[in-house]
Amino acid sequence: MSFGKLYGFDGNARTMVCLAVAKENNLDIEYVQTDPSKGLSAEYTKLNPLKKVPTFEAANGWVLSEVIAIAIYFTSQNEKTTLLGKTKQDYAQIVRWMSFANSEVLPNLGNWFRPLIGRDPYNKKNVEDAKNATLEAVAVLETHFLINTWFVGERITLADLFGASLMARGFQFVWDKEFREKFPSLTRWYETVTNQPVWKAVVPEPIMVEEAVKYTPPKKEAKPKAEPAPKTEKKPASKPADDEDDEPKPEQPKQKHPLEALGKPELIMDDWKRKYSNEETREVALPWFWEHYKPEEYSLWRVDYKYNDELTMTFMSSNLIGGFFARLEASRKYIFGAASVYGVTNDSVIRGAFMVRGPEALPAFDVAPDWESYEFTKLDAGKPEDKKFLEDMWAWDQPIDVNGKTYEWADGKVFK
Repeated sequence: MSFGKLYGFDGNARTMVCLAVAKENNLDIEYVQTDPSKGLSAEYTKLNPLKKVPTFEAANGWVLSEVIAIAIYFTSQNEKTTLLGKTKQDYAQIVRWMSFANSEVLPNLGNWFRPLIGRDPYNKKNVEDAKNATLEAVAVLETHFLINTWFVGERITLADLFGASLMARGFQFVWDKEFREKFPSLTRWYETVTNQPVWKAVVPEPIMVEEAVKYTPPKKEAKPKAEPAPKTEKKPASKPADDEDDEPKPEQPKQKHPLEALGKPELIMDDWKRKYSNEETREVALPWFWEHYKPEEYSLWRVDYKYNDELTMTFMSSNLIGGFFARLEASRKYIFGAASVYGVTNDSVIRGAFMVRGPEALPAFDVAPDWESYEFTKLDAGKPEDKKFLEDMWAWDQPIDVNGKTYEWADGKVFK
């Protein structure tokens, strides 16, 4: 008889330990792949309003969230288990170390490696702060394992399985050979845990990186070199050069954005942005938009990424959109739009729709060096199909069709 469903996804630190314990205790678990970064169903949101994983749903409909609670509940199903210690003091220490790994190690570790692999925006100071906080926590573990084989007692417990699961991404991405030489006791403990049958049943071959991943800035397309200006004969200076250098030089006037010359429109961009942000998209915002939109003031554009065949992880594609939007900052007053990733890992596309001040897209978008990576197609608000396309792109509630294949919405970003 089925024990229940476990919602999580492969590679997720908090999911893997629950799977390991379930296998160890021969629990008949239905594993439901559920990745919040790829969108969640309304049914799952009812189970876990915080939209996180893992979540356990028992066969009788009873629901349990929070990984420590789920891991302990799974382990306790075996009355003879030794994974929860021999005494109440053992059990308290097991929970202590699980809490330490979950609150002191994993959040800081995530803030260290996630920006380096493109999962989160990169900020050098934030990454360094997270690294230092992680190393401070890891130093506590190194001291403990210098004189202890396991977290608690003389044999493996749930604390060891839990800790190894939460620290696996450290060894995979940033805890490289140099790190492991500085923390040999922690490394010895991790290798011991991951070679246990209970762990290898879930993760046969843990990854241990030789060199830590490094941040790689997004590539910028090279601009064609300008032709060298013809040389002109220098005129003799009217004063000595050192006197001329001492003269205060007038500041160059700040170059205005080309779209500023169009003047103030009746539809104020900020009014629309507030409406979109604060109201229901389909029910309120879009009807307001069509009531106030004037084609003589703004143009509408479909935007398609040209290199969809190079896209891999959907979260990385979403970060690519975020980088493009960041480089559009100089045109923020003149653009509104949204772009989304549709599909799944290694089979996705980027598509969006934008409103631009003026009749052409280029004056607004060429402030971003990578604008040529996108194809711009003008939309006609008078055509029902173009109007529907724009509404779907801004509402994020419809799949798209690409060459007869349906792609579901995965993630999106708004430029406002």
